[in-house]
Amino acid sequence: MDEPKHLHEPGGDFQCLHEFIPAARKKLSDNTWGYLVGAAESETTLRRNRLAIDSLALRPRICVDVSKIDSTTTLFGKPWRLPVFLSPVGSLESFDPGGAATAGRAASAFGSPIMCSSVTHPGLEEIAAATPGPKIFQLYVRGDNAWVDDVVKRAVDHGYDAFAITVDTAAYSRRERDIAGRFVKPWRAAATGHMHQAGFTWDNVKHFKDKHQIPLILKGIATAEDAAICCENGVDGVYVSNHGGRQLDHGRGSLDVLPEVMAAVRGRAKVLIDGSFCRGTDVVKAIALGADAVGMGRMYCYALAADGDAGVHKMLELMEHEIGVAMALSGARTLNELNPSFIFRNAPVVAQPHQHSAFPLLQETPEYRG
Repeated sequence: MDEPKHLHEPGGDFQCLHEFIPAARKKLSDNTWGYLVGAAESETTLRRNRLAIDSLALRPRICVDVSKIDSTTTLFGKPWRLPVFLSPVGSLESFDPGGAATAGRAASAFGSPIMCSSVTHPGLEEIAAATPGPKIFQLYVRGDNAWVDDVVKRAVDHGYDAFAITVDTAAYSRRERDIAGRFVKPWRAAATGHMHQAGFTWDNVKHFKDKHQIPLILKGIATAEDAAICCENGVDGVYVSNHGGRQLDHGRGSLDVLPEVMAAVRGRAKVLIDGSFCRGTDVVKAIALGADAVGMGRMYCYALAADGDAGVHKMLELMEHEIGVAMALSGARTLNELNPSFIFRNAPVVAQPHQHSAFPLLQETPEYRG
């Protein structure tokens, strides 16, 4: 019998996910590196993201025929090779000259989607042209309903499968790594119209749903109450996120939030999540607790900086391999077989949580400078 495809060892120069990190660090300036790894103020929310993941253990089942593992899924009408997407990240051109076009090209070649940020280059149309596979456009609101309507029309005309609006940026956070380095990203320095983001309400959500057919995702949900209101307003995707710890400091870890969101949603919307997910076991935990898809931000940025589109493709291959191994060893053949019975809560944490605590071998890598 052939070995399951997910269990074949991936080839290429990068053999472990942590290897992208020192490779990226060597290529990035101190300011760009700080922008990538940093978070708001004390970076407590960022650390709680990782703590929430590490506080869960897997409960494996044995003597299950796992000779065939299927980690594919379908979301927003498109097949995905993994329940993983590239989260929206601003200024991707800081990591590779092609920016989101490079990342989108790699994601499409692999068979997973990218959620494209509205504050990255080269822009909505150019990203779409480079990304024939599944894709979602993410918007920071910088105008009135008519302005948003125009962006939505452009996204629909260029083949985006869903439209995400970020709702946790009513105020700019204080990202002290950037501030201490006197570093301001170009898009942030030039940003105007932020009062529209600060004034975004459920009335704007209702307008969107009344006017547009494209599925709507709200990104930045952190409570059961807001998840329920999303569903009452017909939101198609509830995106659990704290912006990678980059907005509200002293928030909860995303995976801590997920159970109450699942209880509030009750199957009325798809549930997406991000927040320091960077290993296959991380993804399996989130899917077992009910998430439909997991976003990765910093992880693919490391790969993008390290080796462009080839790096992003390899990162997704390694992630597929890790997910397949975790599923097989847990006794789950498909994503649908994963459920909360595979999870043990309040497991002892063995590493102090931080940006790279999932990768202990980094400490043995001479090139790594955290």
